[in-house]
Order: sequence, then structure tokens, then C-alpha cells
Amino acid sequence: MNPVERTLRALDRAQQHHTVPGMVVGVIKKYGDDRGSLLTALIAYYGFMALIPLLLLLSTILSFILHGHPGAQKTIVNSALADFPIIGDQLRQNVHSVQGSGLALVVALLGLVYGALGIAQVLQHAMAEVWNVPGVVRPGYFPRLARSLLLFSTLAVGLLLATAAATLVATTLGGLAAHIGALVLSAVVNTGLCLACFRILTPKIISTRALLPGCAIAGPLFTVLQAFGAALVAHQLRHATAVYGFFATVIGLLSWLALAATITVYAAETNVVLHRRLWPRSILQPPLTEADEKVLESIANQEERRPEQHVDVDFDDDNTSPEDGRPHQDDT
Repeated sequence: MNPVERTLRALDRAQQHHTVPGMVVGVIKKYGDDRGSLLTALIAYYGFMALIPLLLLLSTILSFILHGHPGAQKTIVNSALADFPIIGDQLRQNVHSVQGSGLALVVALLGLVYGALGIAQVLQHAMAEVWNVPGVVRPGYFPRLARSLLLFSTLAVGLLLATAAATLVATTLGGLAAHIGALVLSAVVNTGLCLACFRILTPKIISTRALLPGCAIAGPLFTVLQAFGAALVAHQLRHATAVYGFFATVIGLLSWLALAATITVYAAETNVVLHRRLWPRSILQPPLTEADEKVLESIANQEERRPEQHVDVDFDDDNTSPEDGRPHQDDT
């Protein structure tokens, strides 16, 4: 072995003998095995396709409701909608001047149906891929549609709860205590909302307890993304918007959605790794660890498409490291 490979294998052995580094490597490896970057890109794309019509619909409806009601306008400005990057700033600046349009309402509704169904289908597909559910037992279109409607209802309730929580904290506390209290309460609400959504999207055979670790991590991260992601994106685009205009806004919003999608997929991968004890994983092969073989077997079984189809996975016994000086045969 050359010095680089020798160093990498030493690091590999070290992480395999320690629980926390082994779990971290296991999650990262599982993310790569499931093509997590592709799933993240799909979620971000359909999230964008759903968010833009939703914001157009909200602005159109609000134009009819908020006209001549300054108290209601203030409530909307202080709601969870203001946490979206770029959009929140636009909402604060233009809430007093939004005007309704029948055409905008129709276009927004059609776009919302397309984008919302797309994001719900992609999220269900992502969870099935992460948990390596065989294609033959995945739900059909109508069960997925029912899950989508349940998911939208849950998200709507979560948005209302987040808005009510922010309003309660703002009215009962002041100054720094209000900001800290809002962050803590937001983290709790986001964790509960994440758990509810994961329960809807994840196959029923997986217990709710198995979904807790990833949601406990994702909830606070979503809060940080809401609290500081908007400010970070706005800061980065402060000068770019003046030059590139709307394109900079689109790029910034897509970046924010991509971060949210990445948190979602990694949270799901964390649940799988902990529930199935998919660690330690090997960074360099051979040899394959027991967790490596379990993941490879699950990926192969995932490709079953028909009840008549059966996938069997075997591994050669000669699964040794080059350090042993023996030839290695590929797994079958």
C-alpha cells in the first residue's frame, strides 16, 4: 500500500472502533448509497414549484382580506411566513399595497396543485428510497394521494401553531427573552411537525419511536435555518439583487430550499442507520463490514418490481483486506 492508502485505512479502522464517528460515517455513507443528492435536488425543485404559486395565492387572498385592516396586516407580518428568505422581506414591505386579481388566483391555484402534488410524491419517494422499500410493496397512486392530502393538512396546522406560538411569545415577553423563547418554542413545534410529517411519509411497518432521533435533530436545525438562513441569504444577495434582479432572488430561494431538503434527507438517513444499526461502515473496501453487506443487500432487494420476482444476494467468503496479502473477489 502507498502512504495515502495506509493513512486512510488507519483512519478507517479508528472510526470503526468508536461509536459516534462510526455512526456519522454510517449516515454519510447511507446518504451516498441512496443517491441522497439526487433526492435533495428533486425535493428542492418541487418545493420551489409549490412555494411560488402558494405565495402568489396567499398574496392574492390576503389582498382581499387585509384591505383596510391594519391589525390583520401586522399579524401576517409577524407570522411564520416572514421567516422565508427574500419572500419575508417582500411581505413586510408590500403588505399594505397588495391587490387582488382573479387571473392571479386561477393561475396560483393551478400551479399550487401541480407543485404541491409533486413535492408530496417526491417526499414519499425519498422516504421509500431511504428505507429501501421494495418496489413491489410500495403504495399505488391513490394511497399516495391520500397521504399527500394528509401531509398538506398537517403542514397547515403546523404553520398555524408556529404563528400562534410566535404571537404568544411576543405578547408575553420582551427583548432578548422574547427572542430566546421564540427560538425554543419554534424548535419544539418544528420537531413535533417533523415527526408528524415523517410518520405520514414513512412506511407503516416502521415504528414512530424509530423516527424520533432524526426529528430531534431536524427540528432545531429547521429553526436555525428559519432564524438565520433568511438573514444569511438576504446578506449574500444584497448586492447581487441590484445587478441580477429576479434571478438572484430565485437562486437564493432555491439555495434555502436545498438546505431544507438536505436536512430532511439526512434526518431520515439518521433514523435508518440507528434503527438498523448500520455501522460501522468501511470507507475503503475490501473488507466489507457486516453493515456494508446489510446495506448492499437492502439496495438489491429494493429493486423487486413484481411479486414473481425475487432477488437473492450472496457475498464471497474471500472478503479480505489487501493487508492480508490474499486476492479479493467481487461480491455477487
